[in-house]
Amino acid sequence: MSTPLPLLIIGAGPFGLALAAYAKHEQISHVILGKPMSFWKDHMPQGMYLRSACDWHYDPFNAHTILHYLETRQLKPEDVEPLALDFYLSYAEWFQQQKGIEAQPALVQRLNYANNRFEASLTNGEKLVAKNVVLALGFRYFKNVPELFPSLLPAGRFAHTCELVDFAPLRNKRVLIIGGRQSAFEWAALIHEQDAAAVYMSYRHATPSFEISDWSWEKELVEGMVTNPKWFRNLAAEEQEQINRRLWAEGRLKLEPWLAQRINHEKIKLFPHTQVTACRELSDGELEVRVNEAILRVHQIILATGYKVNVAKIPLLAQGNLLTQLETKNGYPVLDERLQSNIPGLFFTSMCAMQDFGPFFAFTSAVRTSAKLIGAALRLS
Repeated sequence: MSTPLPLLIIGAGPFGLALAAYAKHEQISHVILGKPMSFWKDHMPQGMYLRSACDWHYDPFNAHTILHYLETRQLKPEDVEPLALDFYLSYAEWFQQQKGIEAQPALVQRLNYANNRFEASLTNGEKLVAKNVVLALGFRYFKNVPELFPSLLPAGRFAHTCELVDFAPLRNKRVLIIGGRQSAFEWAALIHEQDAAAVYMSYRHATPSFEISDWSWEKELVEGMVTNPKWFRNLAAEEQEQINRRLWAEGRLKLEPWLAQRINHEKIKLFPHTQVTACRELSDGELEVRVNEAILRVHQIILATGYKVNVAKIPLLAQGNLLTQLETKNGYPVLDERLQSNIPGLFFTSMCAMQDFGPFFAFTSAVRTSAKLIGAALRLS
């Protein structure tokens, strides 16, 4: 039997790339699988802007930062903030080049565990055996479609935001977006700017305020977890909830100010404090949707309903033998202070780490801390 790889990284988004950079620096032999930044390229719309600023870079060693990248282009932060998707992807590509990261584009179909090693069966027919595996899968498998909608809305007539990112076919169409946070409003602005006839937005809460979010407080907390990784899990439940609420207030109860003017248009109609109660398909192919007392006729419905972790939805786990062995709670893997699951050598990061490490792991601000925590465990293995 072949000697197992010391490390297999599954996922080539921000968390996977940061860990690959760490492994390369520490001379930990590894393979990283996945198409680099594919979720950002394929499931985010052109013209989108990020909420993060230039300090949310990928490098655990603070060398190839976004600020360094700007210097190579003779730019300053004020020249590029808010960060456009295209700029962010160009930074990610530059980062890979500087670190010499070469991801293999093959995808893992099935992951099995036996005899203290992992066997990854790839979609191209190959198999890789590894001592340690890190799942850095991001949001890909966790789109949240509340149970109400598949029974309420006609099949094939609604899509999650991550599934509908090409807005050209919506020209001269009427669109209903269900949801009222940042992504919902940005999708509304971009769809309107692609000459949609009308964009309606229905959400159950008040309209969030258009104001700058304060992320300054979270940097110290996230970086502090490198030396005190049990910090969040050791907080009392009430203190954890305070952290969750604070991050919610900055990330969900506020909208970026640069969106305000783009939303302020007669073709974009807001329906706060409402919900969809009925929907039927008409003979002409349009949808008649009841939103509280209003009746809307639309061509397309988009669910801006976010993401919710459930590791059972990860195909490579569901098709292998790991789910029956994996300890979970509320859909999350139960992780130790180094992001390792109860299965020795199997690590989870990004959204899958939120339960044990806090809501920060849904944001790229945590990629460097993630890489350092996992890297420390790998050096000891």
